[in-house]
Amino acid sequence: MVGRAVSPVFVGRERELADLTEAFEQARKDAAVTVLLGGEAGVGKSRLLGCFAERATADGAHVLNGGCVELSTEGLAYAPFTAAIRQLVRECGAEVVAALLPEGGARDLARLLPEFGEPSGDTESDTARARLFEQILTLLERLAERHPVILLIEDVHWADSSSRDLIAFLSRNLRTAPVLMVLTYRSDELHRQHPLRPVLAELGRLDGVLRMDLPRLTRPEVAAQMAGILGIAPEFALVDKVFQRSEGIPLFVEALMECGGDCTFPDSLHDLIIGSVERLPEETQRVLRIAAAGGIRVSHALLAAVSALSDVELDDALRTAIAANVLQVADGRAYVFRHALIREAVHDELLPGEHVRLHARFAEEIGNDRTLVPPGRAAIEIAHHWHSARDDLWALISAWEAAGKAAKTFAHREMLQLLERVLTLWSKVPDAAERIGVDHTTVLEQAAEAASACGEVDRGSKFVKAALNELDERTEPARVANLVVRRSQFKKARRRPGVLDDLRYAERLVPEPGLERAEVLSKLGSYLIFSGELAEGTALTEEALRIAREHGEETLEAELLLNLALGHSIAGRIEATIELNEAAQAIGERVESGRSVLRAIANNVDALNNMGRSAEAIELALEGERLARKYGRYRDQGTFIANNRAEALEALGRFDEAARLIEQILGKDPTLRTRHHLRRVRGDVAVARGETDVLRSVLDEVGAFGTVPEEFTQELTANARLMIGLHMLGGEPLAALEVAERVAREAQITSKPMLGWRTLGLLGGICETVEELAPERVAALRAHVGKAAAAMAVDSPVAEAYRLALTRDHDAAAAAWERLGRPFPQAKSLLHGGRTAAGAGDRDGAASRLRAAHPIAVALSARPLATEIEALARRIGISLTEQAGTTGQAGSEESPLTPRELEVLRLVALGRSNREIAAELFISVKTVSVHVSNILGKLGVSTRGEAAAAARRLTLIG
Repeated sequence: MVGRAVSPVFVGRERELADLTEAFEQARKDAAVTVLLGGEAGVGKSRLLGCFAERATADGAHVLNGGCVELSTEGLAYAPFTAAIRQLVRECGAEVVAALLPEGGARDLARLLPEFGEPSGDTESDTARARLFEQILTLLERLAERHPVILLIEDVHWADSSSRDLIAFLSRNLRTAPVLMVLTYRSDELHRQHPLRPVLAELGRLDGVLRMDLPRLTRPEVAAQMAGILGIAPEFALVDKVFQRSEGIPLFVEALMECGGDCTFPDSLHDLIIGSVERLPEETQRVLRIAAAGGIRVSHALLAAVSALSDVELDDALRTAIAANVLQVADGRAYVFRHALIREAVHDELLPGEHVRLHARFAEEIGNDRTLVPPGRAAIEIAHHWHSARDDLWALISAWEAAGKAAKTFAHREMLQLLERVLTLWSKVPDAAERIGVDHTTVLEQAAEAASACGEVDRGSKFVKAALNELDERTEPARVANLVVRRSQFKKARRRPGVLDDLRYAERLVPEPGLERAEVLSKLGSYLIFSGELAEGTALTEEALRIAREHGEETLEAELLLNLALGHSIAGRIEATIELNEAAQAIGERVESGRSVLRAIANNVDALNNMGRSAEAIELALEGERLARKYGRYRDQGTFIANNRAEALEALGRFDEAARLIEQILGKDPTLRTRHHLRRVRGDVAVARGETDVLRSVLDEVGAFGTVPEEFTQELTANARLMIGLHMLGGEPLAALEVAERVAREAQITSKPMLGWRTLGLLGGICETVEELAPERVAALRAHVGKAAAAMAVDSPVAEAYRLALTRDHDAAAAAWERLGRPFPQAKSLLHGGRTAAGAGDRDGAASRLRAAHPIAVALSARPLATEIEALARRIGISLTEQAGTTGQAGSEESPLTPRELEVLRLVALGRSNREIAAELFISVKTVSVHVSNILGKLGVSTRGEAAAAARRLTLIG
């Protein structure tokens, strides 16, 4: 080797270093930043990060390092985060780290690091993974309160699926904390199907995410690197040769320099990298081949066990490799290859038999002593090595064990990958069932469950189908029922028909009153309730509740009480709803089920809003959100509670607050269903304010323009409500009427105030608006609405207010809305009351109602409503201010006509007859004739057509 193996001079990266420093300053002063640092293998990403981390540490940053390893692609979940948290524990101690987390939060991290004790007993996979993500988010936020945090994650092209999901989650949710996250990846390895590509694309669209590409070195920079290695300025010819051969890749420059001045440059890059190894003593090369089989990092104890060398022999071989800078000493008595490319090149040199033997030796030694690898990694390490050793029997056994370990950390996609390996190997191991203690069908069932948890619906459906083909419902009915329920959930996720048929089939398979039947009835009853089939859904849920109580299953009891409460809510029995939710909450608190507690609170926020106690609903929601953070469930259940808070804010006319809250919660990466709920509430605000573009984007996102109808009443009626609003904003009242007619025909309209009664109120409002355009259709719709209303319960002030509006007692409705503090429907009722008064010839009554409504609409920025009020005021010739009197305002200086004459002229220009104008403006035909005569005289024309032409020429009308 000539000179140094690595240049002591940091060459050619000052601009990138400055960019990272600027990103850190931005994170420290403003908000969290994520940097995506791409570059070819060997281009110097790690050295750049090392230099940056050194400077940032000196500047007061707390730098955490977490690298991905190739093993992650085979199922080692959360490797970079486990490494970073382990570093934090070494620096601060487990007790200090635990103190940064919410109460009980350390038990969630125990799934990754045993230093935190026993993991929590929560096995609800649908929320536990989200809670783990929240704990890591909270840890970084709390840590950043002490010092700015820099989290460095290298080689994310190797990241496992769970780590990729967590990276995306943190990038979206680390909003205001002074945290800089830097992710490096090999840009030359991202083929079209690489799983990191969509993650990078998603992150690139987020605020606070910067992309950087690390270029190759220029010729002068290569010369500077060579000078640092040699200790003297290199000859021009040598610089030219090295630059051309290395193409500016720093690692290749180092390898070429190690060849020495008299060395012939290798023909390939692989030969170039391996050349530095082949010049070492044979015993050192053998140890390096062993180490390469162990991965990029291997502990001294493990290397000693696998090599079977004496301490002296191993130390001698390693000392030579370290002196040649092929290996480096890492923390924790371990060795790492200077670069992953060196390890890959050495591993590629293994002979087939050597490859099998070495990986088998690693598997055996780790199996004999699992402390030879970091805690939590033994199972996946063993599975990797047996798989690489091509030992089908032990590869199957170890993959099954590793899948179980992945399940405990809720790494569902990694679990699925390992279970698929088990299924692939099954036919190659004759006694597979005896070896792992379960049959083939059980593996399929667990694979289906893992696929469901990670959203792989199509793959999960195939596993369910395969498992059902292996079972006989006559001998294992409960097992078949469970799979059929799973199949129904996959159909529901794919919006395929047959969900209810599957659930009914599953119910028939378990007729005996055991827990298997209660679980099926829970799903069937809930589905029927959501679908509007309240009587049957409630009866089945009550049956399941009796079974759960008989078996002492309190957690299931709480869930069933919540389902029953949902049925009461939809039926409009709000007081009963609140009582059941409170009973379920009490059970949840007793059995420490955060899920049940938060679900009960969320439901009661909704119930209070439906009762008209919206201010109380907001306060309860805030308490629920606080508890959701405490339980580590904010992303899942906390965001749903926040959605219900947004609904209460919208009901109170606090549109600005609702819109801000919705945008804030959407940034928390809620579940898809909660996201759609939030977007629909934003759509309601958009309807009120006339934000057509926003409304259209909402409808597009929730699928309202699609051909597949919504299954559940709540989503169906909400989509219809927004679609009606879109048509009305677009000046398409007949299209709005068509949607209203479809809702009346198809929707299960229930007694829930903010669902069923709100829908009927909307349909009644459409009737008021379009009656003159389609009187027969409106009459039919009114009859249908009246019949539905007669069968509905009126069990709250909100329902009563909607009922009053529906019966056209608009003054009483306006007073009811005013008592409830809901200004938008109050102004709507005043408008309808003004229209009714005008139709009856009561101009003074109409004026008083419109003058009360208009300032409300203006204060709410409800422009469409304000415009509608103003238009009606012009039609009946009144001012919206008391000071201007009731005879109309004077015409403007630019117009010779009064406002009333302008309104008549507008209708004349539309070709309306005097009789049609009289009906439109609530005046007599004779009065219209007088106005037309005055218009012709003032404009100096003799015909109605000439008047219309003059009006357009003089821009008197729009």
